[in-house]
Amino acid sequence: MTSDNITILLVDDHELIRSGLGAVLDLEPDMTVLGTAGSVSEAIAAYDSLQPMVVVADLQLQDGTGLDIVRTIRKKSDTTGLIVLTMHSGDDQIFAAMQAGASGFVGKDAPATEVIKAARHAAVSPKAFVCAGLVGAMMRRRSGEVTALTEREHDVLLLLAEGLNAAAIGAKLYLSESTTKSHIARIYQKLGAANRAQALVTAMRIGLLSTVQPSAR
Repeated sequence: MTSDNITILLVDDHELIRSGLGAVLDLEPDMTVLGTAGSVSEAIAAYDSLQPMVVVADLQLQDGTGLDIVRTIRKKSDTTGLIVLTMHSGDDQIFAAMQAGASGFVGKDAPATEVIKAARHAAVSPKAFVCAGLVGAMMRRRSGEVTALTEREHDVLLLLAEGLNAAAIGAKLYLSESTTKSHIARIYQKLGAANRAQALVTAMRIGLLSTVQPSAR
């Protein structure tokens, strides 16, 4: 195992999928499957023990969901890549995975190369969400006016894009910091985002923003 090797924990309640996908990932020269788990509880215990760089988890598990794993691990670490696999890749599932803090979302009907690409992305950009169907899902959400922002929320979004924090945004807009944080929370909710970076990327993709200032985080 080299220093730049991507270590992986694979979570699925079907042994055949664990062994099959695990064998595929292990064939990649820059990847090593450290272990597997078949449930949420096993996955959390294995993560704490093995400390993998990337966790690949099925959405549906017997004692919970892959999103439970994502939320639990994301609270522990901002640097772990978290990928959700599912047989049901609808818009709601995509947004739920993004809001939970996942790094990527891949349908089980996708080729194994998509999982490999997602794992490599997650290892280097764990908090930047990628999904092949994200743009289409956001356009459908926008057409339903789910992402319509109020004028004040749009003002806040523009200042978020400039890299300002809640206190600075409130000062510019003559709002209290708590009111500003409420606006930010609603923006994240409407955009299906878990953090500033996800909100800005989504806003650009659906046309709410044209550019993001280099200072934005």
